[in-house]
Amino acid sequence: MIIFLLTLNFPFKNFLAKQGFDPIYGARPLKRVIQNIILDELALQMIEGKIKEEQRVKVDVKGERIIFK
Repeated sequence: MIIFLLTLNFPFKNFLAKQGFDPIYGARPLKRVIQNIILDELALQMIEGKIKEEQRVKVDVKGERIIFK
């Protein structure tokens, strides 16, 4: 099992809320947004060796670009 600590700052949480809200479906699309924006990129970075097990990962947003630190 791979364990790491993911930290989301307030601007990124707002970004997720805006991207994951739909007036018809409410917040249900949020799961898909989290999968597409965060989990897919984390998986790629883990495969590439940029993120290691038990590492702290901070997720931030600049404009429309997601940044992992």
